[in-house]
Amino acid sequence: MREHDPTVFLGVTPIDRAVFMSKNVISASLVAGLLALWLGSGLFIETPEGGDVVLAVAPERSQQGISAEPLNRVRVVTANAEFRNRSIVLRGRTDAKRVIDVTAEVAGQVVAQPAERGMQVAKGDLLCEIAIDDREIAVDEARAGLEKARIEHEGSLQLADQGLLSEVAIAASASRQETAKAHLRRQELNLARTRITAPFDGVIEDLHLYVGDYAMPGAACATLIDLDPMLVTAQVTEEEVESLKLGSAVIGSTRVGREIEGTLSFVGKQSDSVTRTYAVEITVDNSDYQLRSGLTVSLRVLLEEVAVHRVPPSLLTLNDNGEMGVRLVDEGDRVIFRTVSIIEDGPDGVWIAGLPLQIRLITVGQEYVSVGARVEPVLADDKISQVVIR
Repeated sequence: MREHDPTVFLGVTPIDRAVFMSKNVISASLVAGLLALWLGSGLFIETPEGGDVVLAVAPERSQQGISAEPLNRVRVVTANAEFRNRSIVLRGRTDAKRVIDVTAEVAGQVVAQPAERGMQVAKGDLLCEIAIDDREIAVDEARAGLEKARIEHEGSLQLADQGLLSEVAIAASASRQETAKAHLRRQELNLARTRITAPFDGVIEDLHLYVGDYAMPGAACATLIDLDPMLVTAQVTEEEVESLKLGSAVIGSTRVGREIEGTLSFVGKQSDSVTRTYAVEITVDNSDYQLRSGLTVSLRVLLEEVAVHRVPPSLLTLNDNGEMGVRLVDEGDRVIFRTVSIIEDGPDGVWIAGLPLQIRLITVGQEYVSVGARVEPVLADDKISQVVIR
């Protein structure tokens, strides 16, 4: 049997393998030579005067006005500015102007309580009545004492005219008369204090004393709240507080859709130590008592009037510096970027400020063009099937 030759592999002899390798070397040498010739050809090309290599750029339009290279076509809309009040949007809550507990000033049993919870009362209306007991008798007694002091003082004056009474005795007589007057006034006040009345117009929120209860001085008879005018309290940031002015008009609505109007009546001078915000109050007319205390309210404080445009939120974009704005087309049909600020956000779009009074706003195709590029603007009213981006 013939021994296995390790130089033979799959029927290829060493001679065949050498011939195959020499062909590969020749092919690789030819490719390397052609590549070197191509790279070296640049050394023999003359550059223009000035030494810079100029890239060929097709002109946008020839002298005959025919486009040498098609321009990107974008859809634009011409928009005119409107004047609206710049505003600050706040979220607050309604708050009663006053909430007090009307208390008893004298002790005694409650004999009448005509007020009920939720009742609207006027200033001076009876809330609770305490038993008179002997207070009326004390008034009659004080009145009699005053009459006695008055007669004695008149007699003293007659004696003084006759020179029979000294000035010291006359002064003492006058003092007793004034003391009797004060005593009568005190007893009349005690009698009047048996009637606990409303100190202002309001609504009774709660009752604490009922007929049969024994009231002590300082005991609460009823809780009375003042709802007209109604206050709306909110918080503003450090940036917003500098724009606020007392007396500014404020509009808003409650969560259930009730519209309210008021004026800015207070702006805090001291910020909250935790939130670093400032307290503000808006005074709202509530003569019909329809607004309740504690309602959540969305507010807009109206500031100065500015020129604004309404645009869809999708047209807002950012530049390389992270500034928000929109892309426009100028008079030379070039794309420009203008930064804007949002004045108001609504269901039909956002109102933005910072633009000229009249603009040509790119509405379709702004993602495919860069700032400074020349474009072919197509008005939104023109009849075209689509915007072409070349």
